[in-house]
Amino acid sequence: MSEPIDVTGRLRKMPADPESPVSYRLAVGDARIPVNDLIGRRVRLDFGGVIRCINCDRATKKSFSQGYCYPCFRKLAACDSCIMSPEKCHFHLGTCREPEWGERNCMVEHVVYLANSSGLKVGITRGTQVPTRWIDQGAVDAIPMLRVSTRYLAGLAEVACKQHVADRTNWRAMLKGDVPELNLGEERERILGLIEEDLDRLREEHGENSLRVVDESPQALSYPVQVWPSKVTSHNLDKTPEVEGELEGIKGQYLILDTGVINIRKFTGYEVRFRVLD
Repeated sequence: MSEPIDVTGRLRKMPADPESPVSYRLAVGDARIPVNDLIGRRVRLDFGGVIRCINCDRATKKSFSQGYCYPCFRKLAACDSCIMSPEKCHFHLGTCREPEWGERNCMVEHVVYLANSSGLKVGITRGTQVPTRWIDQGAVDAIPMLRVSTRYLAGLAEVACKQHVADRTNWRAMLKGDVPELNLGEERERILGLIEEDLDRLREEHGENSLRVVDESPQALSYPVQVWPSKVTSHNLDKTPEVEGELEGIKGQYLILDTGVINIRKFTGYEVRFRVLD
């Protein structure tokens, strides 16, 4: 008989390793629970009503930008609008909220990539976040397209790509396993051809070596899902603080239960009790 699991603490984004299938751990307080092992078992999350900022530990009635209180949301560079829209980066203007943070996180090599989560999409991430970013999006395949010197430049390249390809995932289709087969190598060549003039312009403005086309191989990813939901409904701890059901799979940052799905990352900073009931 398996040991009982009953832990209490703040939720964090699930750490994941790119095994086959992806190996997840549920982060509750200091505990890291190998959640793949719980597929097929009944689990329960109880939210006690307390949310604490993941930066300053302040109690907050509402979480902003996945885990921050409002004061931190307003002051931290990690919560600035340029995180979601990197082409709006203003580091070079001297107005970054936290220049040292910007040096570590934005003024470093980034990857512009194509991924297949629910169809073809373009995205960017720090070079050190490959393949973590792809796993978080539930991609079944992903391929690097460009390596660039800064987040700002990656954002400008992404803007050029968005004229020809989506930059968002249909999360419901992703969770249904409804993903078309794509040849990402061919798609990369097609998109690069379409944005060739944009890339030449960016090189002229930012330097020839600031942006490199890469011929790296795609990476396939699989996920521990026993049953794909035919209809996707989501649990919201703010509205229903008790979530219970049989764990049928994990994909992206979602637990897939027979009663609905829950985006663990959305509730970062929420203090919960997590139990395995059988």
